[in-house]
Amino acid sequence: MSLTREGIAYRVAQELPEGSYVNLGIGIPTLVSGFIPPGREIFFHSENGILGMGPLAEPGHEDADLINAGKQYVTLLPGASLFDHPTSFSMIRGGHIDYAVLGALEVSASGDLANWRTPGEKVPGVGGAMDLAFGVRNVIVTMTHLTNKGKPKILNRCTLPLTAPRCVKYIFTDMAMIEVTSQGLLLREFAPGLDPPIVQSHTEPPLHIVSGCREMDVPAKFHRAPAAQATR
Repeated sequence: MSLTREGIAYRVAQELPEGSYVNLGIGIPTLVSGFIPPGREIFFHSENGILGMGPLAEPGHEDADLINAGKQYVTLLPGASLFDHPTSFSMIRGGHIDYAVLGALEVSASGDLANWRTPGEKVPGVGGAMDLAFGVRNVIVTMTHLTNKGKPKILNRCTLPLTAPRCVKYIFTDMAMIEVTSQGLLLREFAPGLDPPIVQSHTEPPLHIVSGCREMDVPAKFHRAPAAQATR
């Protein structure tokens, strides 16, 4: 078994502490705001100028003036504020955002992040990824564990152009939750139906299994068979 994209987002949402300021990147991260536990207050930030962002808008209830950095329609929570790009990036560069949840193409054993360019593909630009990677204290990566060709995305060294070096603190994939430390990668949780040796077999660098390493607590509706594994 492994997790769906929603399963990865659900697990990240349970990890965010009360009262934290959290930037959500493009892709899987945009789903996180829909899974915050009832009663927990999280202030979601979008780099295009929103603080107090709610879940993605339901079909038929979109507001053309409310989008996130990925151009998806979003909602606002009571007390939300809107502002320009300079103000938004001042929050990021000034160290006022506690967590950044970002997608990734590759992550290295030392926490290097590559998430903005695949050689040969046309891209609009790096966007705010570099600012977030350097300006936010806790960078969380969400991604599938493997590429669409079945190759590991967690590597000894990244092969793609870096967004930032040594910035990733936690990696949440459809197979595992991994902490990046100066002593190496710590395997803290594995997806339902898997075990540490299976996760290691799909990870290039060695994983250190922590005491108390356990199966991820994610609802069954977010589980899937390995054959159905999706790409980022």
